Amino acid sequence: MGIIMIDRQHLAILREVHRRGSVTAAAEKLNVTQSALSHTVAKFEERHGIKVWTKTGRGLRLTQTGEYLLSVAERILPQMEHAERVLTDFARGRRGALRVGMECHPCQRWLTRIATPYLAEWPDVDFDVRTAFRFDGIEALLGFEIDLLITPDPVETPELQFIPVFDYELVLMVHETHPLASRDHVQPQDLLDEELITVPVTLERLDIYTRFLVPAHCRPRQHRTAETIDLMLQLVCAGRGVTVLPDWLLQEDASGLPIRALRLGDAGIQKSINLGVRRGEETTTYVDGFLKLARGLGRSPLP
Repeated sequence: MGIIMIDRQHLAILREVHRRGSVTAAAEKLNVTQSALSHTVAKFEERHGIKVWTKTGRGLRLTQTGEYLLSVAERILPQMEHAERVLTDFARGRRGALRVGMECHPCQRWLTRIATPYLAEWPDVDFDVRTAFRFDGIEALLGFEIDLLITPDPVETPELQFIPVFDYELVLMVHETHPLASRDHVQPQDLLDEELITVPVTLERLDIYTRFLVPAHCRPRQHRTAETIDLMLQLVCAGRGVTVLPDWLLQEDASGLPIRALRLGDAGIQKSINLGVRRGEETTTYVDGFLKLARGLGRSPLP
């Protein structure tokens, strides 16, 4: 048997069937009929003597071969699509496309004030923002799903470069009548009886746990999450708990609210916002333009 040649169409079919959950939905996404899609897969299987999937009731189950091809599709197709977008931009004389991902939940408003002057300065650049905070930003950047990552947790890797934009401190925010409000700083034991409100990410990605509570073998009485910064602050104002946020939010979102900010520990928890790009792409004109705007603006307050 000769070498099996994989067509991009077969990879695209597998990816869409996996994403959409059915052949019908995948065919609609790929703008083909269901019968044409099924025939394409059947012909591929027959030609090479392999099985990609088997029917289980009304659904499909990928074989070991299918699972492998799906992993190839999810790894290769984003890179091919990225290359096609870049070549299309060159062909049309456009400057490119910049897809930004965020792992920093409070950075939405900060990004907004970067985006406004950037869009004005680079009108020919397609600008898109991915604000799904549960996604793996490093993997998305390496997989060409995004072109720039905003993150407080850079990862050293030969393929990526991270540029620090501004420093900040994580602080505990409590209502001004809270028993802790008269303190300058708190220790992990002070949170044992508190209801802690955080952003909806895993505990491994929360510095209040990894750098403050867990090393001291402490846990808050209760832990809950809130989807937005506004809701977190409203809950604190209502005496429904305490939260941990960057200190710069106290001057912006929390300005005028009955809230006090307390240092976490004697030295505090120091952090920085970083912009990650694939190494070598930081010199691309429209990427470099975004980096310069971000460094210039830093953590300056909102107008």
